[in-house]
Amino acid sequence: MNTVPPRDVVETAVRLAGRAPSLHNSQPWRWTFDGVQLRLFSVHDRILPTTDPTGRQLVISCGVVLDHLCAAMAAQGRRTIVATFPDPNDRTHLADVRFAPSPYITDGDRERADAMARRYTDRLPFEEPDGWEPFETVLRMLLDPEDVVVDVLPDDRRAELARASELTAAVRRYDADFHAELHWWTGHVVADTGIPREALVSEEERGRVDVGRRLPTITGEPRRTEVRADRSKILVLSTDADSPAEWLTCGRVLSTVLLECTVAGYATCPLTHLTEVARSRSVVRQLIGRNTFPQVLIRVGRAPGDQPRPDPTPRLPLHEILRRTDGAG
Repeated sequence: MNTVPPRDVVETAVRLAGRAPSLHNSQPWRWTFDGVQLRLFSVHDRILPTTDPTGRQLVISCGVVLDHLCAAMAAQGRRTIVATFPDPNDRTHLADVRFAPSPYITDGDRERADAMARRYTDRLPFEEPDGWEPFETVLRMLLDPEDVVVDVLPDDRRAELARASELTAAVRRYDADFHAELHWWTGHVVADTGIPREALVSEEERGRVDVGRRLPTITGEPRRTEVRADRSKILVLSTDADSPAEWLTCGRVLSTVLLECTVAGYATCPLTHLTEVARSRSVVRQLIGRNTFPQVLIRVGRAPGDQPRPDPTPRLPLHEILRRTDGAG
């Protein structure tokens, strides 16, 4: 097999990786392909300066799309060799990706690729994830604790986390810039970015989820009424340091967790509002009992199987996220 994948393989993988979640569906990434390797860049025109002033969540989002790309390539029979931050003079240049033939495409490779197309951020309440203990054991075997620490928050600490979530909202109650930015990105789609109205929840539905970002609400018939209170497991991803290198790595681990949860049939909802405000981030740190930097939390549970799946959230077209530099168009 040729080391360099054909153009259609690259395009298929980039398009599939573009299903990665990002802060308010901002999709702050761009790839270039020179005929030999893919280069990943962050797009600072898509940063949310009030919500994410340091660009931490922008880089985490790019880490997710990077791991999605590697998983998409694995399903196409390609290993990926990743070099992160290859240009010290350009901090938007996050990674270079080269390729090698893979000796075998596993069922797991195919399942992860399929999961990318199925996964979505579910903001409604969850049932308890059955079969959690064996799943958690397998998940931990797939993750390197030297990269990112993954904690499952004990149920008896959930009330404290819920109070920290409310604290985050209270701190921002009068922040006009934050709310203007939030409303710009939510409740509608602008140029294939942003959170569409149908992905939001009503006030009543939000009341059944004790730990969630406070987004604009919608009206309509209550959904998932049989789930009276959220019974999800809450995972916390944290790093030993708080720099772009750790943020990118955290995004890659977040991708793995989300895809493995989707393969297992779980619903997921990443949460970053609790790590955007120093006081609530400190509460999360105390709850996990580690002197680390919490980066992302994830609700994991079961969505009732008899409910229809929502339409896929819009994504940027391929020409907006991939540019060829080899003269082939």
